[in-house]
Amino acid sequence: MTLKYKFTPKKYQFKVLALTLDNLLCMTSVGLLQKLMRQTAVYGLSSIVARLLNYLLVPLYTRLLSPDEYGIVTEMYSYVAFLIVLYTYGMETAFFNTLRSEEENKYTIYSTSFWSLLLSTVVFSTILCVLSQPIAELLHYPQQAHFVRYIALILALDTLATLPFAWLRYEEKALRFAIIRLITIGANIGLNIFFLVLCPKYADSVAWIKAIYSPQMGVGYIFLSNLISSALCLLLLLPELLAVRWEWNKTLWRTMVWYGLPLVVVGLAGSINEVLDRLLLKHLLPYDTARNLAELGIYGACYKLSILMTLFTQAYRFAVEPLFFKEAGQKDSPNFYANTTRYYIAVTWFIFLGVLLFLPILQHFIGRDFRSGLSVVPILLAANLFLGLYYNLSIWYKLSNKTHLGAIISLIGSLLTIVLNVWWIPIWGYLGSAYATLICYSSMCIISYFWGQKHYPIPYPIPLLLLYTLTALVLWQIDSRLFIASAVGQYGFKIFLLSAYIGIIVYLEKRQAFSKQ
Repeated sequence: MTLKYKFTPKKYQFKVLALTLDNLLCMTSVGLLQKLMRQTAVYGLSSIVARLLNYLLVPLYTRLLSPDEYGIVTEMYSYVAFLIVLYTYGMETAFFNTLRSEEENKYTIYSTSFWSLLLSTVVFSTILCVLSQPIAELLHYPQQAHFVRYIALILALDTLATLPFAWLRYEEKALRFAIIRLITIGANIGLNIFFLVLCPKYADSVAWIKAIYSPQMGVGYIFLSNLISSALCLLLLLPELLAVRWEWNKTLWRTMVWYGLPLVVVGLAGSINEVLDRLLLKHLLPYDTARNLAELGIYGACYKLSILMTLFTQAYRFAVEPLFFKEAGQKDSPNFYANTTRYYIAVTWFIFLGVLLFLPILQHFIGRDFRSGLSVVPILLAANLFLGLYYNLSIWYKLSNKTHLGAIISLIGSLLTIVLNVWWIPIWGYLGSAYATLICYSSMCIISYFWGQKHYPIPYPIPLLLLYTLTALVLWQIDSRLFIASAVGQYGFKIFLLSAYIGIIVYLEKRQAFSKQ
């Protein structure tokens, strides 16, 4: 299959649209294409909407909670990101991988996977619950051991839902998958509003609310809301749970465990890169515990302002990853990978520029007490941009079956994250964490690019990518250094700069298209 890109001076079309249309026309199976598009849209949109709904809790938390209280929430959920990797130990991916070769034994594979997770989950969560008081004291929450128990139960319920969700994906029941996820998120939001907003307001006037509400619970209601919604999720998955049989295949289980265990290393490395900074801040900042938690809460809230970059990156991954593997082995696939990377860079620098130009408006997404950390936003936006770029640049080791090199890159990133955070947090505070995140992801991109060119050469237009980058950075700096007293004039100029970026990118894209004719 050959991808063709036709552009004429009379009627210019954005190349990303032309690429997509050409790609669609070249597919040999229309039915497969329609299925791919439908599944990608449902899974992608449901995940994005779910994440967006979760982000809507941030304005609530940062207005009802103090920075140190929000710091507790940030820290505890950072531990969840680590522990969920251990709880699932790659069994979901192993389930799909085993199905490829033994689909006729799908119920045995499904049942064996589920019983394995159930047994290990009971063991892990029991240990956490039994040791909840010592763990709470180690975390400097001696009066909140119930927080640890809540987290243990949340992890248990979410882990047990992993295989039923995987079964839905295998059965191609994308709509049911999406509905259950959205109902769960909606329940979590509703419970948060009930416990944090309505209960304090009506506890004195409504008897039944007074009977169930305790002001001393505080941020514990956030974890309780999550626990109840996770239980609801598992209840909604009851039909998939009933598909589990009383079967256990020892040989299959060993195969899946040995396949999944290396993924634990990769998953833990990814968790280190993503959340370790939020765990280290509380312990490495040179203040008392309350102040450290407040700094952590401020950093965690400002991190959420990179929402647009994060959401686009996730949507992009859902849309493009199936095409990456679909195009593997085709004659023009290297050009396809190079072009999609170029489009990604153009769009993400537009998001970067747009967020920073209109940060005076977007800062109201978080409470006033949290806005002292806005200096980290440009750094974290760029870091998330490079993380998405890494998803593009890492396609080579997935296609060339050199996933061990991908694991090495992740471990290098983790080492950088650990060393730089330990070094810089005592000096620069959460600003040091932000820079460590940026250096981690950008270094992974650089390593992946050079290793990839050796094992799976892709003709990335590096000068053009650097030009897009320079354009966005220069326009951002122009805005930050130019003072306009009038609010109308100020935002008019911001719109002009954003439009200028679009115009420059369109011009460069047009030149790129003509140069290939």
